[in-house]
Amino acid sequence: MSQQELLIQVAKVLDQLGIAWVATGSIVSSIQGEPRSTHDVDLVVQFDASQQKQFCFEFQSPEFYLSDAAIAQAIRTQGMFNLLHISSGDKVDFWLLKNSEFDQARFARRMMFEVEPGSSIWITTPEDTIIQKLLWAKESGGSERQFIDALRVYEMQFSKLDQGYLTTWINRVDVANEWQRLQEIAKPLN
Repeated sequence: MSQQELLIQVAKVLDQLGIAWVATGSIVSSIQGEPRSTHDVDLVVQFDASQQKQFCFEFQSPEFYLSDAAIAQAIRTQGMFNLLHISSGDKVDFWLLKNSEFDQARFARRMMFEVEPGSSIWITTPEDTIIQKLLWAKESGGSERQFIDALRVYEMQFSKLDQGYLTTWINRVDVANEWQRLQEIAKPLN
């Protein structure tokens, strides 16, 4: 199973179970900016204990590895859990939606993207992808990979970006230094 097929399968299950979700991370920055390989898919989900049993039923061994205990802990702590596709080694990281202002805002702004005819996924907007990547770069102590992902999305999406939204959230989430560096070296393509 390809990573795209895994994402589509997971998306269908989430939709069928009524679990709101959005793709984020490198999968989305590769769509909106410069493609790069990654072995995980990052999803933010609104997930609660009442959905756990049916969700686990959909992803059983031997094709998948999914821990009931990890899901329960993620629900308790607003943390994360993983789904592993055994034969490919690809995994999906499920991050529970947090109550932070930015997480709520980017989740509310999610948009549909058609990955192949008849299959669409929810993705973060380019603005939210940039902000989240800058946050991850800062939180990781300056991850160049996260910063470059943000830079490439900025360069590729420049003419479509809501600069007011970016400015507001850059200041609110305190990534002004990373933002300034990005703007100094960016070479917008449109």
